[in-house]
Amino acid sequence: MPGPSFEIVYDEAVYKHLASIELKHYSLIQGTIGKQLSHEPEVETRNRKPLNRPSALGTVWELRFGPDNRFRVFYRLEASANQVRVLAIGVKTGSRLNIGGEEFEL
Repeated sequence: MPGPSFEIVYDEAVYKHLASIELKHYSLIQGTIGKQLSHEPEVETRNRKPLNRPSALGTVWELRFGPDNRFRVFYRLEASANQVRVLAIGVKTGSRLNIGGEEFEL
């Protein structure tokens, strides 16, 4: 039986990040976030893991998915409120991560 359901809350900046991603990927992104993060978002899986070092975005977890695992969702768990706060959505190409038109160090 799955654990409690978590509410997914998007940081305002995420909408700017999505603007740099092709519209055709939106349903994949939304569906995967809902499926992967609404139950047991703190459980490590092959494509969902805690970050080893602090991120410049203030995130603690990363979710990878999509063609060639190119999409990255960075989030923080707020367990006391039963919420997952999505802080950033980006696209990884090779060793480069682009979030909202800006390149970030990995």
